Amino acid sequence: METFLIKAAQLILAFAILVIIHEFGHFLFARIFGVRVEKFYIFFNPWLSLAKWKPRKYVGLLGKQKSLKNATPETDSEKKPGFWSDTEYGIGWLPLGGYCKISGMIDESMDREQMKQPPKEWEFRSKPAWQRLLIMVAGVLFNFLLAILIYAGITWWWGDDYVPFRESRGLIKYSAAAEKHGFRDGDIPLTADGKPVDSPEDLYALGTARTVQVLRAGTDTVTINLPQNFLLEVEEGAKTDPRGIAFLSMDVPVVVHSIASQSSRDAGLKEGDEFIAINDTTFRGAREFLPMLEGRHNQTIDLTVARTTAGHTDTLTIPLKLDENSKIGFQLENDIRKLFNVKTVRYGLLESIPVGISKGAGKMKDYVVSLKYVFTKEGAKSVGGFGAIGSMFPESWNWFAFWNIAAFLSVALAFMNILPIPALDGGHVLFLLYEVIFRRKPSEKFLERAQIFGMVLLLGLLIYANGMDIVRFFFK
Repeated sequence: METFLIKAAQLILAFAILVIIHEFGHFLFARIFGVRVEKFYIFFNPWLSLAKWKPRKYVGLLGKQKSLKNATPETDSEKKPGFWSDTEYGIGWLPLGGYCKISGMIDESMDREQMKQPPKEWEFRSKPAWQRLLIMVAGVLFNFLLAILIYAGITWWWGDDYVPFRESRGLIKYSAAAEKHGFRDGDIPLTADGKPVDSPEDLYALGTARTVQVLRAGTDTVTINLPQNFLLEVEEGAKTDPRGIAFLSMDVPVVVHSIASQSSRDAGLKEGDEFIAINDTTFRGAREFLPMLEGRHNQTIDLTVARTTAGHTDTLTIPLKLDENSKIGFQLENDIRKLFNVKTVRYGLLESIPVGISKGAGKMKDYVVSLKYVFTKEGAKSVGGFGAIGSMFPESWNWFAFWNIAAFLSVALAFMNILPIPALDGGHVLFLLYEVIFRRKPSEKFLERAQIFGMVLLLGLLIYANGMDIVRFFFK
């Protein structure tokens, strides 16, 4: 129970931070362009709110604003909005998101009565299309900037960890283009044109060198002579490489982080076990291991694992039955500090900013590429809701892990929100782009119907994703 509460607390805190930043982006740009924001809520508040506060109701603006009790709703609504005092701020009880209720906009509030009134100068619908477009894009932009800020902060505070080539445990893999010129999986780069190389930062030096020395099989020093256009060959070959490797990639050992299948646990599998062979066929790293499971639906395999207890490592074989999707039912350990001897590079405050930008952009690219698997049969089964997201957090509070996960979720939230689905920011952007291109607005009736369609679709996806969490919990 304690573990569940710790994971839930981390999930709610991360979600609250992401929601606040996202909605603040909408709020800030709306107020910059003079659009009234009626409500700013963390989480949804159907029927009731955990807390709410409206500044104008209690304090005057610079001592000049009259109290709300002395003004009728009609006269109060005609006032030019203050930057922050006309908004009701609150916390809802349903942690499924948050919202800004922007005056004169068709959104999840479906305030048809307001839309029946003549447009006011401070309403969303009265502003030029480019201003409305910026207001809608602002939430996504702020989530992406938040991710960059978090990654920069992590880099500045904790430094940047990397695995030196010599600590790769022989798990470096090479592309087909690199193998063509003499590289072999497991080779450890030592020098490039006589200069020592040590980290992924040295990839460019390796790619442009004429002579590279590598350590092969842990004992032999091999010299590889490369052509002048080697880097161009590698870049071209990366487009069609069967393993998706650009030049070289460091694989990870197959170590169990957590076990989701009760049958695997009953068979004797434990957290921390490292897989080294299937049916006496050894493999090196996850890239070799995962394909070996394919096509073994409902089969029983002999899984050889290395288990370390009190500093002593034993090798044992566990008979294990795979499920109907050839899955074992475990989560890989992905904390490199638990898998390798890592080295940490320290950065100054300003130096950490470009690193944060690079990491944010890289995570966005990786996330977009990974989404293609969602549209496969197995990918659809792996979709999860809040339970799956919560399981990403560690069982004990760890700020390093928390901020890394929060940054990744901020990237994911930014991308998902920009998808052109009605009811999401991307849906509003799509209709605004239509207006900009064709110089006419879609009808309000069309926008209302599109909003309803989008809300129903998103609700269905939400039910499906969280339903899959429940199915996996009871039938794992």
